Amino acid sequence: MTSNKKLLIIGASGHGKVVADIAIKMNKWQSITFLDDDESIKISMGLEVIGKTADAFTYKEEADFFVAIGNNGVREKVQEKLIEQGLKVVSLIHPSAVIGIDVEIGIGTAVMAGVVINSSTIIGKGCIINTSSSLDHDNIIEDYVHISPGASLAGTVKVGKESWLGIGSVVSNNVNICSGCKVGAGAVVVKDITEPGTYVGVPVRKTD
Repeated sequence: MTSNKKLLIIGASGHGKVVADIAIKMNKWQSITFLDDDESIKISMGLEVIGKTADAFTYKEEADFFVAIGNNGVREKVQEKLIEQGLKVVSLIHPSAVIGIDVEIGIGTAVMAGVVINSSTIIGKGCIINTSSSLDHDNIIEDYVHISPGASLAGTVKVGKESWLGIGSVVSNNVNICSGCKVGAGAVVVKDITEPGTYVGVPVRKTD
């Protein structure tokens, strides 16, 4: 159980709303509010925006924190700063997610509704495991990766830091994807990707 009664979510846009919904359904916090640098957003999904990102540090002793920023690089930058300053960053796991035995999930990672993560999979910190994605056994998902809705990863897949797998993408078993890759929507990865870049198609080819 968490020691704090408050949860502050950094980022009040669409991704923040999905994250807040998970937090509400987890039923661990008495109060859930947002921080966002866009001053025009005063309320999101009925929850108050109480300040900007920089204000997080004033709540250090009284709240748990979650960084709900979709961009992998920005999310890393913000979350690492919070960790450095000793703020308590939590993971959020939707109650409908199916999590296997011997699965590790790092801090600041969101596991959305309908996700399946099978046994002996390791997920790093600050990841987004998005709606109804499926990760089979013995996967290694490094820090600050985004696996989009409906993506399917077979067994023994490794995804390198800050990579992004598009909606509905498919990764065959025993495939390694290096850091800094973008895999397009509906793309199919059947062999290792060893060079950062953008990959699309069936099977994937590099576009940049």
